[in-house]
Amino acid sequence: MTTRREWLRMTASTAGMLALAPKFAWAQDSKSALITRAIPSSGQRLPIIGLGSSATFAQVARSEDQQALKAVMSKMVELGGTVFDTAPSYGASEEVAGRIAQELGIAQKLFWATKLNVASRGGPADAVAARNQLENSFKRIGKPVIDLIQVHNMGDIKVQLPILREAKQGGRVKYIGITTTFENQYAEMIDTMRREKLDFIGTNYAIDDRFAEETILPLARDRGIGVLVYAPFGRTRLWNRVKGVEVPAWAKEFGASTWAQFFLKYVASHPAVTCITPATSRPANVIDNAGGGVGQLPDAETRKRMIALVNSLPGG
Repeated sequence: MTTRREWLRMTASTAGMLALAPKFAWAQDSKSALITRAIPSSGQRLPIIGLGSSATFAQVARSEDQQALKAVMSKMVELGGTVFDTAPSYGASEEVAGRIAQELGIAQKLFWATKLNVASRGGPADAVAARNQLENSFKRIGKPVIDLIQVHNMGDIKVQLPILREAKQGGRVKYIGITTTFENQYAEMIDTMRREKLDFIGTNYAIDDRFAEETILPLARDRGIGVLVYAPFGRTRLWNRVKGVEVPAWAKEFGASTWAQFFLKYVASHPAVTCITPATSRPANVIDNAGGGVGQLPDAETRKRMIALVNSLPGG
Protein backbone atom coordinates (compact mmCIF):
# COMPACT_ATOMS: atom_id res chain seq x y z
CA MET A 1 0.00 0.00 0.00
CA THR A 2 1.20 3.53 -0.78
CA THR A 3 0.96 5.91 2.14
CA ARG A 4 0.59 9.62 1.63
CA ARG A 5 4.13 10.13 2.87
CA GLU A 6 5.43 7.75 0.21
CA TRP A 7 3.38 9.53 -2.44
CA LEU A 8 4.83 12.89 -1.37
CA ARG A 9 8.33 11.49 -1.61
CA MET A 10 7.61 10.47 -5.17
CA THR A 11 6.46 13.98 -6.11
CA ALA A 12 8.83 16.24 -4.17
CA SER A 13 11.77 16.17 -1.83
CA THR A 14 10.94 16.11 1.85
CA ALA A 15 13.00 19.25 2.45
CA GLY A 16 11.14 21.18 -0.23
CA MET A 17 7.62 20.10 0.63
CA LEU A 18 6.70 23.19 2.62
CA ALA A 19 7.78 25.42 -0.25
CA LEU A 20 5.92 23.74 -3.10
CA ALA A 21 4.98 26.87 -5.01
CA PRO A 22 2.80 27.16 -6.96
CA LYS A 23 0.94 24.17 -5.52
CA PHE A 24 0.75 25.76 -2.09
CA ALA A 25 0.79 29.37 -3.29
CA TRP A 26 -2.73 29.85 -1.93
CA ALA A 27 -1.32 29.61 1.60
CA GLN A 28 0.61 32.84 1.03
CA ASP A 29 -2.47 34.68 -0.26
CA SER A 30 -4.22 36.58 2.52
CA LYS A 31 -7.38 36.66 0.40
CA SER A 32 -7.63 32.87 0.43
CA ALA A 33 -9.82 31.89 3.34
CA LEU A 34 -11.20 28.48 4.16
CA ILE A 35 -14.77 27.94 3.04
CA THR A 36 -17.11 27.78 6.01
CA ARG A 37 -20.33 25.85 6.51
CA ALA A 38 -23.09 26.44 9.04
CA ILE A 39 -23.95 23.89 11.72
CA PRO A 40 -27.63 23.25 10.93
CA SER A 41 -28.83 23.21 14.54
CA SER A 42 -27.29 26.57 15.46
CA GLY A 43 -26.02 28.47 12.43
CA GLN A 44 -22.48 28.58 13.86
CA ARG A 45 -20.03 28.43 10.97
CA LEU A 46 -17.03 26.10 10.83
CA PRO A 47 -14.09 26.00 8.40
CA ILE A 48 -14.66 23.09 6.04
CA ILE A 49 -11.21 21.56 6.59
CA GLY A 50 -10.18 20.50 10.08
CA LEU A 51 -7.71 18.03 11.58
CA GLY A 52 -8.16 14.47 12.76
CA SER A 53 -5.99 12.68 15.31
CA SER A 54 -6.16 9.00 14.39
CA ALA A 55 -3.64 7.20 12.15
CA THR A 56 -0.19 8.86 12.06
CA PHE A 57 -1.19 11.59 14.52
CA ALA A 58 -2.01 8.91 17.09
CA GLN A 59 1.25 7.08 16.34
CA VAL A 60 3.34 10.20 16.95
CA ALA A 61 1.30 11.05 20.07
CA ARG A 62 2.57 7.80 21.59
CA SER A 63 6.20 8.76 20.96
CA GLU A 64 8.50 10.87 23.09
CA ASP A 65 9.05 13.51 20.38
CA GLN A 66 5.78 15.35 19.82
CA GLN A 67 7.18 18.51 18.22
CA ALA A 68 5.64 17.56 14.89
CA LEU A 69 2.18 17.58 16.45
CA LYS A 70 2.76 21.05 17.86
CA ALA A 71 3.68 22.22 14.38
CA VAL A 72 0.63 20.51 12.88
CA MET A 73 -1.86 22.03 15.31
CA SER A 74 -0.24 25.44 15.12
CA LYS A 75 -0.29 25.39 11.31
CA MET A 76 -3.95 24.40 11.19
CA VAL A 77 -4.92 27.41 13.31
CA GLU A 78 -2.59 29.70 11.35
CA LEU A 79 -4.39 28.72 8.14
CA GLY A 80 -7.82 29.35 9.63
CA GLY A 81 -8.78 25.85 10.73
CA THR A 82 -10.51 25.29 14.04
CA VAL A 83 -12.07 21.80 14.10
CA PHE A 84 -9.97 19.18 15.87
CA ASP A 85 -11.41 15.68 16.00
CA THR A 86 -10.17 13.15 18.54
CA ALA A 87 -11.33 10.29 20.77
CA PRO A 88 -10.22 8.53 23.95
CA SER A 89 -9.71 5.41 21.86
CA TYR A 90 -7.06 7.11 19.69
CA GLY A 91 -4.29 6.19 22.07
CA ALA A 92 -2.67 9.28 23.58
CA SER A 93 -4.12 11.68 20.99
CA GLU A 94 -6.76 13.35 23.15
CA GLU A 95 -4.43 13.85 26.12
CA VAL A 96 -1.44 14.99 24.08
CA ALA A 97 -3.48 17.33 21.88
CA GLY A 98 -5.11 18.91 24.93
CA ARG A 99 -1.72 19.59 26.48
CA ILE A 100 -0.26 20.95 23.24
CA ALA A 101 -3.22 23.26 22.63
CA GLN A 102 -2.85 24.72 26.11
CA GLU A 103 0.91 25.13 25.71
CA LEU A 104 0.41 26.91 22.38
CA GLY A 105 -2.38 29.07 23.76
CA ILE A 106 -4.84 27.91 21.08
CA ALA A 107 -7.19 25.77 23.19
CA GLN A 108 -9.93 28.41 23.17
CA LYS A 109 -9.65 28.86 19.40
CA LEU A 110 -10.34 25.22 18.65
CA PHE A 111 -13.67 23.55 18.05
CA TRP A 112 -13.07 20.35 20.02
CA ALA A 113 -14.82 17.24 18.75
CA THR A 114 -14.27 14.15 20.84
CA LYS A 115 -16.17 10.92 21.43
CA LEU A 116 -17.65 8.66 24.08
CA ASN A 117 -17.70 4.87 23.97
CA VAL A 118 -17.06 2.29 26.65
CA ALA A 119 -19.13 -0.43 24.95
CA SER A 120 -17.08 -3.38 23.72
CA ARG A 121 -17.82 -4.89 20.30
CA GLY A 122 -21.42 -3.85 20.36
CA GLY A 123 -21.94 -5.03 23.94
CA PRO A 124 -23.60 -3.06 26.73
CA ALA A 125 -22.03 0.11 28.05
CA ASP A 126 -21.41 0.63 31.75
CA ALA A 127 -22.97 4.01 32.56
CA VAL A 128 -20.48 4.66 35.38
CA ALA A 129 -17.54 3.90 33.10
CA ALA A 130 -19.03 6.14 30.41
CA ARG A 131 -19.39 9.05 32.82
CA ASN A 132 -15.81 8.52 34.00
CA GLN A 133 -14.56 8.56 30.42
CA LEU A 134 -16.47 11.77 29.82
CA GLU A 135 -14.87 13.42 32.84
CA ASN A 136 -11.43 12.32 31.67
CA SER A 137 -12.06 14.04 28.34
CA PHE A 138 -12.87 17.29 30.13
CA LYS A 139 -9.64 17.02 32.14
CA ARG A 140 -7.53 16.28 29.06
CA ILE A 141 -9.02 19.00 26.90
CA GLY A 142 -9.02 21.52 29.73
CA LYS A 143 -12.19 23.40 28.79
CA PRO A 144 -15.35 23.73 30.91
CA VAL A 145 -17.48 23.30 27.78
CA ILE A 146 -16.56 20.86 25.01
CA ASP A 147 -17.91 21.82 21.60
CA LEU A 148 -18.94 18.38 20.35
CA ILE A 149 -19.03 14.88 21.81
CA GLN A 150 -20.37 11.96 19.79
CA VAL A 151 -21.08 8.34 20.64
CA HIS A 152 -18.23 6.57 18.90
CA ASN A 153 -19.02 3.72 16.50
CA MET A 154 -22.65 3.52 17.62
CA GLY A 155 -21.63 2.15 21.01
CA ASP A 156 -24.77 1.29 23.01
CA ILE A 157 -26.77 4.35 22.01
CA LYS A 158 -29.49 3.64 24.60
CA VAL A 159 -27.02 4.13 27.46
CA GLN A 160 -24.47 6.62 26.11
CA LEU A 161 -26.55 9.07 24.08
CA PRO A 162 -28.69 10.03 27.13
CA ILE A 163 -25.48 10.72 29.06
CA LEU A 164 -24.40 13.15 26.35
CA ARG A 165 -27.85 14.70 26.20
CA GLU A 166 -27.69 15.26 29.96
CA ALA A 167 -24.28 16.93 29.58
CA LYS A 168 -25.67 19.16 26.84
CA GLN A 169 -28.69 20.15 28.91
CA GLY A 170 -26.30 20.96 31.75
CA GLY A 171 -24.35 23.33 29.52
CA ARG A 172 -21.16 21.25 29.54
CA VAL A 173 -21.39 20.11 25.90
CA LYS A 174 -22.54 22.34 23.07
CA TYR A 175 -23.34 19.71 20.44
CA ILE A 176 -23.89 15.94 20.50
CA GLY A 177 -24.01 13.22 17.89
CA ILE A 178 -23.08 9.72 16.75
CA THR A 179 -20.40 8.24 14.50
CA THR A 180 -19.51 5.15 12.55
CA THR A 181 -17.22 4.16 9.71
CA PHE A 182 -18.36 0.54 9.72
CA GLU A 183 -20.72 -0.72 7.02
CA ASN A 184 -22.52 -3.09 9.38
CA GLN A 185 -23.51 -0.11 11.55
CA TYR A 186 -24.90 2.13 8.79
CA ALA A 187 -28.48 0.87 9.24
CA GLU A 188 -28.40 1.65 12.96
CA MET A 189 -26.93 5.09 12.28
CA ILE A 190 -29.67 5.87 9.76
CA ASP A 191 -32.36 4.66 12.15
CA THR A 192 -30.92 6.76 14.99
CA MET A 193 -30.76 9.83 12.74
CA ARG A 194 -34.47 9.40 12.03
CA ARG A 195 -35.47 8.85 15.66
CA GLU A 196 -33.20 11.08 17.71
CA LYS A 197 -32.52 14.81 17.75
CA LEU A 198 -28.83 15.07 16.86
CA ASP A 199 -26.52 17.99 16.09
CA PHE A 200 -23.90 15.95 14.24
CA ILE A 201 -22.96 12.66 12.74
CA GLY A 202 -19.48 11.51 11.74
CA THR A 203 -18.88 9.00 8.97
CA ASN A 204 -16.53 7.94 6.18
CA TYR A 205 -16.90 9.50 2.74
CA ALA A 206 -14.47 9.62 -0.17
CA ILE A 207 -14.60 9.87 -3.95
CA ASP A 208 -14.34 6.07 -4.21
CA ASP A 209 -16.41 5.41 -1.07
CA ARG A 210 -19.73 7.05 -1.82
CA PHE A 211 -22.29 5.03 0.14
CA ALA A 212 -22.96 8.09 2.30
CA GLU A 213 -24.31 9.90 -0.76
CA GLU A 214 -27.16 7.40 -1.08
CA THR A 215 -28.92 7.87 2.26
CA ILE A 216 -26.78 9.27 5.06
CA LEU A 217 -25.96 12.69 3.60
CA PRO A 218 -29.44 13.39 2.17
CA LEU A 219 -30.98 12.36 5.49
CA ALA A 220 -28.59 14.65 7.37
CA ARG A 221 -29.75 17.58 5.25
CA ASP A 222 -33.41 16.71 5.74
CA ARG A 223 -33.00 16.33 9.50
CA GLY A 224 -30.78 19.38 9.99
CA ILE A 225 -27.76 17.39 11.17
CA GLY A 226 -24.16 18.51 10.69
CA VAL A 227 -21.68 16.08 9.13
CA LEU A 228 -18.04 15.47 10.00
CA VAL A 229 -16.31 13.45 7.30
CA TYR A 230 -13.63 10.93 8.19
CA ALA A 231 -11.20 9.05 5.90
CA PRO A 232 -11.54 11.34 2.85
CA PHE A 233 -8.51 9.59 1.34
CA GLY A 234 -9.87 6.13 2.08
CA ARG A 235 -7.14 6.00 4.70
CA THR A 236 -4.27 4.89 2.39
CA ARG A 237 -6.44 3.42 -0.37
CA LEU A 238 -6.58 6.46 -2.66
CA TRP A 239 -2.85 7.12 -2.36
CA ASN A 240 -2.21 3.62 -3.59
CA ARG A 241 -4.55 4.14 -6.55
CA VAL A 242 -2.87 7.35 -7.75
CA LYS A 243 0.68 6.02 -7.45
CA GLY A 244 2.56 7.27 -10.50
CA VAL A 245 -0.46 9.20 -11.84
CA GLU A 246 -0.37 12.94 -12.45
CA VAL A 247 -3.19 15.19 -11.27
CA PRO A 248 -5.22 16.02 -14.41
CA ALA A 249 -4.66 19.50 -15.84
CA TRP A 250 -8.40 20.18 -15.81
CA ALA A 251 -8.42 19.96 -12.00
CA LYS A 252 -6.97 23.48 -11.97
CA GLU A 253 -10.37 24.68 -13.20
CA PHE A 254 -11.63 24.23 -9.63
CA GLY A 255 -8.34 25.04 -7.92
CA ALA A 256 -6.92 21.56 -7.26
CA SER A 257 -3.17 21.29 -7.81
CA THR A 258 -2.55 18.11 -5.80
CA TRP A 259 -4.35 14.81 -5.34
CA ALA A 260 -5.18 15.73 -1.74
CA GLN A 261 -6.95 18.86 -2.96
CA PHE A 262 -8.68 16.88 -5.72
CA PHE A 263 -10.05 14.34 -3.23
CA LEU A 264 -10.98 16.91 -0.58
CA LYS A 265 -12.73 19.25 -3.00
CA TYR A 266 -14.90 16.37 -4.18
CA VAL A 267 -16.04 15.69 -0.61
CA ALA A 268 -16.37 19.38 0.26
CA SER A 269 -18.58 19.98 -2.77
CA HIS A 270 -21.40 17.94 -1.24
CA PRO A 271 -23.69 20.50 0.44
CA ALA A 272 -24.43 18.26 3.46
CA VAL A 273 -20.77 18.15 4.53
CA THR A 274 -19.98 20.52 7.40
CA CYS A 275 -16.30 19.72 7.96
CA ILE A 276 -13.69 17.20 6.78
CA THR A 277 -11.11 16.03 9.31
CA PRO A 278 -8.15 14.30 7.64
CA ALA A 279 -5.58 13.05 10.13
CA THR A 280 -1.90 13.84 9.71
CA SER A 281 1.29 14.37 11.68
CA ARG A 282 2.99 16.53 9.01
CA PRO A 283 2.67 20.33 8.67
CA ALA A 284 3.11 20.05 4.88
CA ASN A 285 0.00 17.90 4.72
CA VAL A 286 -1.94 20.45 6.77
CA ILE A 287 -1.08 23.11 4.19
CA ASP A 288 -1.97 20.81 1.31
CA ASN A 289 -5.25 19.75 2.92
CA ALA A 290 -6.29 23.31 3.63
CA GLY A 291 -5.86 24.03 -0.07
CA GLY A 292 -8.76 21.63 -0.63
CA GLY A 293 -11.04 23.98 1.30
CA VAL A 294 -10.43 27.30 -0.45
CA GLY A 295 -11.68 28.81 -3.67
CA GLN A 296 -13.94 27.08 -6.13
CA LEU A 297 -15.52 23.66 -5.64
CA PRO A 298 -16.49 21.27 -8.46
CA ASP A 299 -20.02 21.44 -9.80
CA ALA A 300 -22.25 18.41 -10.50
CA GLU A 301 -20.85 17.71 -13.97
CA THR A 302 -17.27 18.06 -12.76
CA ARG A 303 -17.99 15.67 -9.89
CA LYS A 304 -19.08 13.06 -12.45
CA ARG A 305 -15.87 13.62 -14.38
CA MET A 306 -13.82 13.21 -11.21
CA ILE A 307 -15.58 9.95 -10.35
CA ALA A 308 -15.01 8.62 -13.88
CA LEU A 309 -11.30 9.37 -13.60
CA VAL A 310 -10.94 7.65 -10.23
CA ASN A 311 -12.98 4.68 -11.44
CA SER A 312 -10.50 4.26 -14.31
CA LEU A 313 -7.58 3.89 -11.92
CA PRO A 314 -6.34 0.53 -10.62
CA GLY A 315 -7.94 -0.75 -7.46
CA GLY A 316 -11.48 0.29 -8.32
